Amino acid sequence: MSSLNLETTSETPPRVPYSLQELPITTTAKKFPKKLTLVPLIFLIYFEVAGGPYGEEPAVQAAGTLYALLGFLIFPFIWSIPEALITAELSTAYPGNGGFVIWAERAFGPFCGSLMGSWKFLSGVINIAAFPVLCIDYMEKAVPALESGWPRKVAVLISTLLLSFLNYTGLTIVGYAAVLLGLVSLSPFIVMSLIAIPKIHPHRWISFGQKGVKKDWTLFFNTLFWNLNFWDNVSTLAGEVDAPRKTFPMALLVAVIFTCVSYLIPLFAVTGAVSVDQSLWESGFHATAAEMIAGKWLKYWIEVGAVLSAIGLYEAQLSSSAYQLLGMADLGFVPNFFAIRSKRFNTPWVGILLSTLITIGVSYMTFTDIISSANFLYSLGMLLEFASFIWLRKKLPGLKRPYRIPMRLPGLIVMCLVPSAFLVLIMAIATKTVYLVSGLMTVGAIGFYLFMNFCKTKRWFKFRSGEVIED
Repeated sequence: MSSLNLETTSETPPRVPYSLQELPITTTAKKFPKKLTLVPLIFLIYFEVAGGPYGEEPAVQAAGTLYALLGFLIFPFIWSIPEALITAELSTAYPGNGGFVIWAERAFGPFCGSLMGSWKFLSGVINIAAFPVLCIDYMEKAVPALESGWPRKVAVLISTLLLSFLNYTGLTIVGYAAVLLGLVSLSPFIVMSLIAIPKIHPHRWISFGQKGVKKDWTLFFNTLFWNLNFWDNVSTLAGEVDAPRKTFPMALLVAVIFTCVSYLIPLFAVTGAVSVDQSLWESGFHATAAEMIAGKWLKYWIEVGAVLSAIGLYEAQLSSSAYQLLGMADLGFVPNFFAIRSKRFNTPWVGILLSTLITIGVSYMTFTDIISSANFLYSLGMLLEFASFIWLRKKLPGLKRPYRIPMRLPGLIVMCLVPSAFLVLIMAIATKTVYLVSGLMTVGAIGFYLFMNFCKTKRWFKFRSGEVIED
């Protein structure tokens, strides 16, 4: 297909409704070529999903060593790989900013596209708020004044603003920063795993857990789910990737392998080398284990790595949220000003600003139930994403798909049903508060869609028409 642009010429070319067009709009300015290449993209995906083995420890606490190891070995095949495959196929078929919003719109129309955008955006920015707080939680161990009161609030505010400014300086800088942060934050785990080898007792790997300790399957599955999730977030950056139809499948393949290995090697090393009470396997136990294996120096190194990992997670997920808004502006779901880019850095500064403001507001709240609600909304979005993928295969069998999952429709349905069943399970065990907050957010998302349509009729803001021009 010929290239697409947004400007008319003296000879007006035929306008093609967006729903009939193969590719979505991309608003990358011509003087800023797409520069997100393979290696930075791999590490951005890595930080969208994991950021290191920080947070895998509760799986051992919940179900014992053997189930934890089996979980991180098997779960990628029933969850991570299907989600990554779908992301690879649809991101190469529709390589524009907006990702999953485009997929839902193309499959089921503008209402579902807008609803998908609201669900994913809300869940994303609320999750982002946890990372500056995590940085301060680690820093307070060295600076006790940051434990509470105004020093803590100021520290959270300053860290959030600094991290957002780094994001504003450009996706290329963020991408290479992710490479550096990933290598540095993983390095202490490599050292710990090597030092642990002589101390490993393989029989510890087949432990079903301590006698008398009841298994917490809710904690176990939630730990697996949130440590191996969010593969589709990178799809909102597709319009910024160099040769996305070639780069995306390779980046996702390498990122899946890299992420799974980064979880498994430290888990095998620590569970084999350290024997402690199962209840001690809380988030952050890897740092304690490092001290037991090698000394305090390695514990401090892992704690520094945790801060760097939180920075990488913040940058990657803020990029996805900001570029999602840019993609939604391309599709006409939000006003044009969300597509405005910085003249100096070519970044969507309005999306970065809005995401940062919401993040700052949420970071001062006790938001356990709100984050659970955000995860609930993400699950709803994933169900819609699976449905969009299946329907697009059925609705548009002839669509050009540079990467195509080598399965027929019945096999794809089965592939999507397994993770969908897991999503339903996650939502079924949610609390009443989560149901209430998620319901209110969904009603708000529907109201937002209706309000945007009202704004279009009143012409209060400028919107893109949802059409593209074929050269």
